Amino acid sequence: MATIDPLQRDSQAIALPGLGRALIAAGKLGQKSAEDLYRKALSSKNSFIAELMSSGAVSAADLAHTLSAAFAAPLLDLDAVDTNRLPKGLLDSKICIAYRVVVLSKRSNRLIVATADPSDQAAAEKIKFSTQMGVDWVIAEYDKLSKLVDANATTATEAMEDIIGGDFEFDESAAEAVIDNGQANASEVEDAPVVRFLHKMLMDAFSMRASDLHFEPYEHTYRVRFRVDGELREIASPPIAIKDKLASRIKVISRMDISEKRVPQDGRMKLKVGPDRVIDFRVSTLPTLFGEKIVIRILDPSSAKLGIDALGYEPEEKERLLKAIGRPYGMILVTGPTGSGKTVSLYTCLNLLNQPGVNIATAEDPSEINLPGVNQVNVNEKAGLTFAAALKSFLRQDPDIIMVGEIRDLETADISIKAAQTGHLVLSTLHTNDAPATLTRMRNMGIAAFNIASSVILITAQRLARRLCANCKVHVDIPREALLNAGFTEAQLDGSWKPYKPVGCSACNNGYKGRVGIYQVMPISEEIQRIILRDGSSLDIARQSELEGVRSLRQSGLSKVKLGMTSLEEVLGVTNE
Repeated sequence: MATIDPLQRDSQAIALPGLGRALIAAGKLGQKSAEDLYRKALSSKNSFIAELMSSGAVSAADLAHTLSAAFAAPLLDLDAVDTNRLPKGLLDSKICIAYRVVVLSKRSNRLIVATADPSDQAAAEKIKFSTQMGVDWVIAEYDKLSKLVDANATTATEAMEDIIGGDFEFDESAAEAVIDNGQANASEVEDAPVVRFLHKMLMDAFSMRASDLHFEPYEHTYRVRFRVDGELREIASPPIAIKDKLASRIKVISRMDISEKRVPQDGRMKLKVGPDRVIDFRVSTLPTLFGEKIVIRILDPSSAKLGIDALGYEPEEKERLLKAIGRPYGMILVTGPTGSGKTVSLYTCLNLLNQPGVNIATAEDPSEINLPGVNQVNVNEKAGLTFAAALKSFLRQDPDIIMVGEIRDLETADISIKAAQTGHLVLSTLHTNDAPATLTRMRNMGIAAFNIASSVILITAQRLARRLCANCKVHVDIPREALLNAGFTEAQLDGSWKPYKPVGCSACNNGYKGRVGIYQVMPISEEIQRIILRDGSSLDIARQSELEGVRSLRQSGLSKVKLGMTSLEEVLGVTNE
C-alpha cells in the first residue's frame, strides 16, 4: 500500500493529536486551523505545540490554563520555582530537550514532571522506559518551560564540550610518551563510547558533589560507585568488557604508564567545568584479581577558600584556632581518620596566613589542593625526597610557615619540632582518635616529653557528620533517658528544643545534604604541659582539658544536634565515647 505524503492530505481527514482535539473542544481553535497547523508541523518536522506557539493562534498562558482544566492537571508558574534546587540526574538531558520537559521532584517511584503538552503519550512512555518510574504531569507555560530547558541544556552542553574539547590539562608530549610505551592499548584509549562514559561519570560525580569515584572490576561484573557525603553509593554497572579500555583512558589523561598493570600507580588530571573554574582529580590504580581498581579523588580548590566559618567551628573553637595560627612559632596538629577533612582544615588556615610578606612551604604526599602563593612540594620516596628530606631543605629556604602533610616517623617529627622551636609555625596531621591521645602518641613515637611540651601549642581533632537536609528534616521524639545516655546534661534538656531526624526528598540523599565538621580544639595550657612533662596519660590530659572548657568530640557533636544541623544517630556513629 502506497504511503501518502503529509502535504497531499488536504482533501482527506487528518488524525489530530490530543492537544489539537483538546483545544478544539475548549473552543480555542477551529477544526480547519488545527488541521492546517498540524500539516505544517508535519511538513517542517516540527512538534504541533511548537508550531501552535509560533503561529500565535493561542498564547502560552491561555494554552496552559486550558490544558490544566481539560486534563485535570495542576498548573505551575515556573517563575516561582528556584531552578537551582531542581533535582539533577533523574532524567537524561536529551529526553528533556527532545520533549521539552523538566523534572520537578520525585515521590516514591514516580516523577513529577513539568510539561506544556500533557497529551504527549510518546514523552510519557519514553520517560517511563528510561527511568522505570511513573509520570505525574504538571502544566507549565510553553515559553517559560522552553527557556528553562534550553538554559539547562546549554549549561550541560558547554560543560561536556569543555571536557571533550581537551580541557583535561595535561602535557601532550608526556601523554604521547606514555602511549608509545603501550602501543597495544593505544587504539583502545580512543574508543569513543568509553570516552563518553568517563566524561559522564566525572560530570555526574561533580554535580552530585561526590568526593571520590570508584571503578571496580570483578569476575563477571563491573561496578562504579560514588562517595557522596561520606557514604558509597552504586551508580552504574557497565559491561565488564569496558574495564581495560576505561583504565587505559584514565591512565593516559593522568600521565601514567598504560603498559604497566602489575603495580599501583598514582596520577593527576584537571577538568575545566566553567570559564574560570578548574577541578583537580587525584587518580590511584590498584591491581586486583580481575583487573585494575581505579579511585579518583575530586579535589576542589575552592573548598580551601570557603573560610573558617563554613567549616562548622563554634565561636569559641574558632577563636582558639585563630589565636594559635596568629602566633609566630609553635606546632599546630590536626588529627582524625582518613576522610575527616584534615586537609581542608589545614588549607583553610594556610589561606588565612597566605600574605605577600609570608614565606609558606608545604610537603605533602601528594599535594591535593593548589594554593597560589604557597610553595608546595610532592614527597617522592623512590627518589629520596621524604618528608624529613623536604623539611631539612625547607629550613634552608627561609620559611615562616611550614606545613607537613603527615608526621609518620620519628625523624619527621623530630625535625618538625625543632622547626617549631626555632621560630617557625608548623602545621601537620596525625592519625589519632582525639586531641589528648595525640600527645601520648607522639610520646610513644620516641619524642622527648620536654620537646612536645615546648613546641605543640594547639591540637584539633575532627570528624565529619552528614548535615540534615533543610527541606525535609522533621522533629523526632527521643526518650529523655536516651538523650542523657548519649551525653546531654539535664541543663541542656530544658524543653526549649527538639532533635531532628532525616526523611529524604528529591533535593537530598536519604535526608542528608552536605557535611558539617565536629571539632575538639585543645590549646596546650601550662597545666597540660606539666602533665606531659611528668608522662601523664591521655586520660589525665582529657580531664584537665575538660576543666579548661575544652569539649570532647561527642559534646561538640551533640551541640550540632541541638542546633538542628545533624541527627543524633549520625553523631553517635562518628564519635566513639
